[in-house]
Amino acid sequence: MSAEEPSAREGRAAVRQMLLIGAVVSVIGIAVALWIDWFPIQASTQGKKIDTLWDVLLIASVPVFVMVQTIVLYCVWKFRMRPGEENMDGPAIHGNTRLEVIWTAIPAALLILLCSYSFITLHNIEKASAGQSMKVRVVGEQFTWTFFYPGASGGKEIASHELYLPVDTQVDFTVQSKDVIHDFWVPAFRKKIDAVPGIDTNYNVNTTRVGDYAVVCAELCGLGHSTMRQTAHVLPKPGFDKWLAGERAKAAQAQ
Repeated sequence: MSAEEPSAREGRAAVRQMLLIGAVVSVIGIAVALWIDWFPIQASTQGKKIDTLWDVLLIASVPVFVMVQTIVLYCVWKFRMRPGEENMDGPAIHGNTRLEVIWTAIPAALLILLCSYSFITLHNIEKASAGQSMKVRVVGEQFTWTFFYPGASGGKEIASHELYLPVDTQVDFTVQSKDVIHDFWVPAFRKKIDAVPGIDTNYNVNTTRVGDYAVVCAELCGLGHSTMRQTAHVLPKPGFDKWLAGERAKAAQAQ
């Protein structure tokens, strides 16, 4: 029996142990990651797709992180410097072409799959449905948002400092800025977009849940950035129609 055979057996045993430990910890890690409630309540159809993408990324990334840390910790323990070895060189290391190909090909394939799935999800959530939609113009300025709704019979727009939307409706936002770059974000909708001076940016959401949701600026825009918060009120359609009719009546009286 050659002197190399016990060493080779020990190496294979160590690899099996690392794989077993990594697999067990990965399963636990994935379970914990999926159990954690990372986001606020979901209030749009786009939000469901984004949350699913997040879960897929967690399932793919947790095992990678766990296996890398397992190997690093094993190497720290197995190949640590021992007393009397301070001035000694480590053993020579020779390349393993098969191993290098494997650890390059697997991450590359994983990245291609995740990037492709992310692109498909982004394309799907940005695609507006063919049905009728509601238009809202959003204007940011230091440090507030103003929301504009079409006036009656094409008249003057209705302005509001709170966002009101009907439930189960596609809403097309046109986002603008009066001064610096802001970022219009309703976390419950999961989508956000920059408000850039001189440029109109757009995105759409399909509301799904009645409730009150935070509206925040997600781009550092000055000393009052943290106070640039308002509320999105998603109402039943009769309630929204009543609110909009009231605002239009107020605007007509003011003219």
